[in-house]
Amino acid sequence: MTAPTDTPSEPADHVYLSKPARVREDRRFVTGNGRYVADITPPETVHVGLVTSPFPHARIVSIDVEQALELPGVVTVLTGAELAKSTEALRQYLDVPEVQWRPLAVESTRYAGEWVAAVVATSRAVAEDGAELVDVDYEPLPFILDPERAAQPDAPLVHPTHGTNVMAKREFAWGPVDENRARAASSVSVRTRWNRNSTVPLETFGVVASWDPHREVLDVWASIQMPQFPDQLADALRIPTNQVRVHFDVDVGGSYGVKRGIKHGVLAGFLARKLGVPVKLIEDRSENMHGGDFHGPDRVFEVELAYTDEGEFTHIRLDVLDDEGAYPGRSPLQLAKPIGAIVGPYSITSAEYNATAVTTNKTGQVAVRGFGQSPTNYAIEAAVDAVARELSMDRMELRRRNFIRADEFPYRIPSGTEYDSGDYDAVLDRAIEISELPALAEERDSLRASGRLAGIGVAACLEPGGGNAIFENIMNPKNDKSTFPEACRIRVDGAGAVTAIISISSAGQAHETMVSTLVAEELGVPPEQIAVVRADSLSGFPSQSPVGSRMTIVLGRAINGAATELKDKLCEIGARALDLERSDVEYRDRSVVAVADPDRSLGWDDLVAIAHRKQHLMPPGVQPGLEVVHVAHTPRSGTLTAPDGTVQLYPCYSFEVHVVLAEIDPRTAKVELLRYFIAHDCGTVVNPDVVRGMVYGGTAHGIGVALYEQFAFNDDGQPLTQSFMDYLLPSAHEVPDIVDAEQCTPSPFTSHGQKGVGEAGYMGAPAAVAGAVNDALTAHGAAPIHSLPIKPSDIWTVLQPVRHDSKDRS
Repeated sequence: MTAPTDTPSEPADHVYLSKPARVREDRRFVTGNGRYVADITPPETVHVGLVTSPFPHARIVSIDVEQALELPGVVTVLTGAELAKSTEALRQYLDVPEVQWRPLAVESTRYAGEWVAAVVATSRAVAEDGAELVDVDYEPLPFILDPERAAQPDAPLVHPTHGTNVMAKREFAWGPVDENRARAASSVSVRTRWNRNSTVPLETFGVVASWDPHREVLDVWASIQMPQFPDQLADALRIPTNQVRVHFDVDVGGSYGVKRGIKHGVLAGFLARKLGVPVKLIEDRSENMHGGDFHGPDRVFEVELAYTDEGEFTHIRLDVLDDEGAYPGRSPLQLAKPIGAIVGPYSITSAEYNATAVTTNKTGQVAVRGFGQSPTNYAIEAAVDAVARELSMDRMELRRRNFIRADEFPYRIPSGTEYDSGDYDAVLDRAIEISELPALAEERDSLRASGRLAGIGVAACLEPGGGNAIFENIMNPKNDKSTFPEACRIRVDGAGAVTAIISISSAGQAHETMVSTLVAEELGVPPEQIAVVRADSLSGFPSQSPVGSRMTIVLGRAINGAATELKDKLCEIGARALDLERSDVEYRDRSVVAVADPDRSLGWDDLVAIAHRKQHLMPPGVQPGLEVVHVAHTPRSGTLTAPDGTVQLYPCYSFEVHVVLAEIDPRTAKVELLRYFIAHDCGTVVNPDVVRGMVYGGTAHGIGVALYEQFAFNDDGQPLTQSFMDYLLPSAHEVPDIVDAEQCTPSPFTSHGQKGVGEAGYMGAPAAVAGAVNDALTAHGAAPIHSLPIKPSDIWTVLQPVRHDSKDRS
């Protein structure tokens, strides 16, 4: 990776924000001192091995556990039937009461790899040996893998009691649809396929559960990134929520949405309560990849984009079919995401959106990096490129012609969401500048002249940030949840030291750096002097989890609120000590200062001393000490979806433009990325190195999606990608140097203008890489490819007609 071309612009009055600073988490990670779930083994811990189904759909005729129980070291064997007697089914976010999702299969299995029984033993090795001795008699049943076939009324049913494989179907239309269709000269229709992939973290999911019967508390350590995880554990285990204590001071070895682990937690928690000893469940790689319920979106898009002869977009329609796997869980909520960015960065005044979620006999999917926004961006950008080909128009110019203008923000799109701020033209200009686009085009043309296939890809994509709960209401109108709050506690002790207390787990997002920087900016205390502590779910305000690029936005708002309340209290103390009214003083540089006479002030140490030790100097009615908790709603939230489907889905929108040069070896059809450039705008940058890491990592992930990564199944429903021998990940050899530049368009709705960045890079990389490949192919006379990943075999196939034509002409 290369250094950025510049540093982000920032307002001059920022003291700590946007300044280069050490990422405080790095020290423990690079020295090997992270603390992960696998490192936590309380005394007397037992371990879980899993018995999994070899069939994609089968009735469980019988389970014989006798041989397993005879193995020395095996403690017990748990079946789904026994577990179901004492627990509730796992939460479904759709209104599908007939669809029962449980940690262990009951009566039938619905995908190859589904957990059937759990063997508990004194070691993981013995548990695995015991699992091999469990004899399960299966009766195979008809199964379905193709989501389009699954949507048909005569398809084999994954859940026969539900009566259909369709879990949800929503249809929306906004704006003057008929008028805008009539105004168009033509339209393109592009079908895209986003095949299954995921983030595949270095660490698989793990959980340790320990039940204290004397205090009646279940302690849980887990590598989670899951909203309402403690509540869901308690509900499933039929115990009060104040008897579940989830510890958030556990490092998570990568997630980006996939570390949900609710079935893992329920299984371990049940066993811990039953056996009276701590229980540890750590997936191996195969269990994780084919039975961990962590796959990402599996979607078919049909995009229609209407346009005039001058290249003005007039209307867009998106039809989406999403394969949720066997158990929908939370994943169908992702189908609400396109509503919040249905027109992308383009000024289009009408839109239609039709979303369908189906079940198939595959492992379940979850929200992977962006809650499904990247597949939507890819589909929209593929349609934009198709219009450019139809009009023989420059792709940059076509995008610029349709961008929402900087002076139009806040901009309301047809679906009711209002984009907060942006300067898309400026970001595009930065991308053109850093890529030296004319020279890049010359390099492409030179490669073509030498017999190589070469192309330039461009993608202009949004990253919605600050996710809230409205997804649940959109996809299930019976659910009227409308809040997704975060909280921060700021404490100043008697010595004047500052501690910020949060209740979230971290999977590499540098939350401690973010929190300390934001608190420092508010209070004027250097970040390195601020401690950041992660409370557990009983001692801290439960978080909604770091999903949807929301921590900098929503937790940032809570930090701002807590700091504002703390400064107000300090001003009350200072005003009394200075014999002034509260309105006559202000907080400035760790002091309370008289507005009319700045020489009159009371410094930090004196303020702290009064608050903690000098009651006689405290204002009447003001509590001693300096400790404040502030709970913040997501900005611009609090309303339900309107009857016409309009809704404010996200508060903030980051933006990025990717430019990439790719070449294809005509002999092998292998793609190599030669140059990569990103111009990016996430508002006010908190820490430049953290933002850069997010952008680089997301781009690498997007390259993998575009060219390498796919969970594949054979015709018998068996997973073909159960290890990294089969599931291809991009390495340093496949990811080129990335040149990036930051633009700053602050959001008017956050504490310091910051926006989300947790999904950056990934939002545009698949579309840009696919665009580069298709630029190379279409210039050679071949058809574009609209299915990801683009494999060498796909390229070889579309090149064959061109080669045959060339031979015929010769």
